[in-house]
Amino acid sequence: MPNGHIGGALPGSRLRVSFEFFPPKTAAMDEQLWHAVKRLEPLAPQFVSVTYGAGGTTRERTHATVKRIVDDTSLRPAAHLTCVGATREEIDRVVREYWEAGVRHIVALRGDPPAGSTSYAPHPGGYAYAADLVAGIRRVADFEVSVGAYPETHPEASSPEADLDNLRRKLDAGATRAISQYFFDVWTFLRFRDRCAKAGIAAPIIPGILPVTNFQQVVKFSRMCGASVPGWLAALFDGLDEDADTRRLVAATVAAEQVRRLQEHGVEDFHFYTLNRADLTYALCHILGMRPAATVRSAA
Repeated sequence: MPNGHIGGALPGSRLRVSFEFFPPKTAAMDEQLWHAVKRLEPLAPQFVSVTYGAGGTTRERTHATVKRIVDDTSLRPAAHLTCVGATREEIDRVVREYWEAGVRHIVALRGDPPAGSTSYAPHPGGYAYAADLVAGIRRVADFEVSVGAYPETHPEASSPEADLDNLRRKLDAGATRAISQYFFDVWTFLRFRDRCAKAGIAAPIIPGILPVTNFQQVVKFSRMCGASVPGWLAALFDGLDEDADTRRLVAATVAAEQVRRLQEHGVEDFHFYTLNRADLTYALCHILGMRPAATVRSAA
């Protein structure tokens, strides 16, 4: 294995990361979130994103979390925003409020159907799809806009080609990058990147990395979002349901190897789904050669 150890950053390579958080629902979850934010802040990520619930159910919590990141940290937040459950005027107002709060980056998504709905239906007075939302955001202000991408094809897409066409529409509408749904087979992402290139998509496609701490939960999430869970991953977590410490060690090893292999193929930017837990993401970044900014400055 290169460098003689698991997951080491390749010589001469650069590693740029971003982290994703979700807004807290309780006081205990709030404490956990801000522990994670402050723990990861010294790694100086490119940005940190804050998710948005189905049907806009976390709109206020998302906005409050993003505002606090702006006010109380050195991080650059990216607010998730969806088309679901709001008129264009309501969404435009939210966008303007983000701009006024100092936010300059939005992750624009179609969004999941609200609770109780089995399929997505555009709001009669809203933005119909993510490409429309991107264009609307760009009309309000000069935001940096990221969008979603699906290496294994969005589960509602009629075909892989149609899914790529939709990604192209989002980028043509003004998005600057795409962040991928998580995946576990490295070649799944690399083949998707090649397909994007052949389709004329030149914008950066950032791989989304999910360190697995709860395997059964990941299986459940994956069924909903269309991500495949390979047999070798199931074998690694077999028998560890009651052994959290070993699960964390396995999770860090698997994710570090995933990133290292992607680096071998020229990938330098990674988006980590933290699940508001700092320690595993911090350890993973350390394994990959990242050090707190203050430590780097003092060593220079």
